[in-house]
Amino acid sequence: MEDNLPWFALAVVPRKEKATAQALRAKGYTDFLPMYSVRRRWSDRIQKVDVPLFPGYVFSRFDPKLRLPILQMPTVISVLGLGKQPEPIPEPEIDALQQVCKAGVNAIPYPYLTIGAKVRINEGPLTGVEGILVREKQSRLILSVTLLQRSVAVEVDTEWIAPERIYREF
Repeated sequence: MEDNLPWFALAVVPRKEKATAQALRAKGYTDFLPMYSVRRRWSDRIQKVDVPLFPGYVFSRFDPKLRLPILQMPTVISVLGLGKQPEPIPEPEIDALQQVCKAGVNAIPYPYLTIGAKVRINEGPLTGVEGILVREKQSRLILSVTLLQRSVAVEVDTEWIAPERIYREF
């Protein structure tokens, strides 16, 4: 069953993320393309458009031994990994991103962080999501995809957050 297969990140032709996700779906693969809304200005109007949270990447579930049909797609550049070996994305990282997309909270791309306090959301629509907290004017939870070295920032209510060491002790 495809739900048991690991997630992989596909590097795709710039601005072809949506087309790649649709092509994967048409071939029977499970795809995931996290998006966010941004306001774009043209000479005659301002419009909200949906753009990928991770430009140039699409996530998909597949058997890495059977990746040739995916690599033969014209918009797919490569499967990310170590050397020539595809590296799966940890399930909790994809689950957290999917939960953010379903919750409808404001998520934006954010620089990848290697330091910071790891936290868990205990309340609200993102209960159970873990990430890195960055304190600025508002509390932000940073969700990272380690293999891509990319992150997404989500604004959260400070009361929803517990430090990682507190919930790990139980």
